[in-house]
Amino acid sequence: MLELLRRGRGDHGVVAVKAEFEAEGARPDEFLRLLEIARKADLKVALKIGGCEAVSDLLASRLYGVDYVIAPMVETPYALSKFIEAKDKTYNAEDQSETSFLFNLETETTLRNLDVMARDAKGHLDGIVFGRVDFTLSCGLPRGDIDTRGVTDAALQVAQVARDLDLELVVGGSVSTGSLPALREIRAVRLDRFETRKVIFDGEAVTRPNVAVGIETAVLFELAWLKNKRDYYGLIAEEDAARITMIERRLASNDRERIAG
Repeated sequence: MLELLRRGRGDHGVVAVKAEFEAEGARPDEFLRLLEIARKADLKVALKIGGCEAVSDLLASRLYGVDYVIAPMVETPYALSKFIEAKDKTYNAEDQSETSFLFNLETETTLRNLDVMARDAKGHLDGIVFGRVDFTLSCGLPRGDIDTRGVTDAALQVAQVARDLDLELVVGGSVSTGSLPALREIRAVRLDRFETRKVIFDGEAVTRPNVAVGIETAVLFELAWLKNKRDYYGLIAEEDAARITMIERRLASNDRERIAG
């Protein structure tokens, strides 16, 4: 995993790895392992918290020294204000200067409110993450439509607002080699970063001739991560198996002795 991340950083524009306390449900111990690998690879760490007002998650992100904090499902100006309020309550000014805060745009509702929300975010937050999968599904479209014209046009609308207000734009959601034409189009307006499930690239990487290899490297890292996670929890599940068997046999033997007596 470490070698894949180092290769991604050196050759393919990888800048960070990502975890989620939200949909992915990352546990503290596995997040700490990801954090350790990222630091060894000289990469930043992004964390999607559980909601706009997830104070415990924000406190944890500050304790871990996370570089990017993303709040999901922020659909209205009010929800955005709650995220800003929670961020200001948990991070002092010095910590905020070393951390970027972004909100997820992942539904039609958020897109309709974007002009107001982007102006409200200016000066308080650093940018927007356009989540293509949830946005596509929120439009009543199948997941396979993620790279179609309508979804790309929505991303371009967000890119223009981000450009006008000088907010960072990150695009994610089922990013594959098939997403490259859309990402390049978005990049022409504004694209600071794009991300797979676990790996974040600099926006400039989409223009590199070897970007497809970079995306493959990100997928290989995710696969290695999932296998490591499976093996780690598998060992925990089995570590007491021998003692469980011994106790069950002892109890069964005692039952037989009582019956015999």
